[in-house]
This record gives sequence, structure tokens and C-alpha cells, in this order.
Amino acid sequence: MMNKRALEREIARVSFTMDELRLFLDTHPCDKEALSAFRELRKKREKLLESYESQFGPMEAYRAGGTDKWNWVQTAWPWEKEC
Repeated sequence: MMNKRALEREIARVSFTMDELRLFLDTHPCDKEALSAFRELRKKREKLLESYESQFGPMEAYRAGGTDKWNWVQTAWPWEKEC
């Protein structure tokens, strides 16, 4: 199990790589290798987000909700995180 900072870094790393692949796929939409890599990274990112959220709450407002109350405001705001 990763700590909070390690999970945030890994999510950022995977997200950045996905962004770069998405830009490549915009100009090379038939590249099967790039598309496969994008799909694998999407699965990995989803698992990382699930792990983060199970330990620390939602990472982005679009994933918030909760079962009995709005859970987005239950954790620190982005500007309130430790330095």
C-alpha cells in the first residue's frame, strides 16, 4: 500500500503519460501500440484512483458523491495540503 504522497505522484505520472499518448493518438489514430498503451494506462489510473479514494477520499470533484452525504468537502482542499 502506498502512502498519500506516493499515490499522488503515481497518479500524476500516469495521467501525464496518458495526456502525451492522447496527443499522439490525435495525429496517429490507427497506431495500435499507442492505443493499447493508452487503454492499459487508463486501467492503471482507475485502480490508483480507487486506491487513493478508499484511503483519503475523492481526488477530483467529478468522482465525489458518497452514499449518504456529499463527500467532496470532507478532505483538505488542494491549497490546504501539506507543503
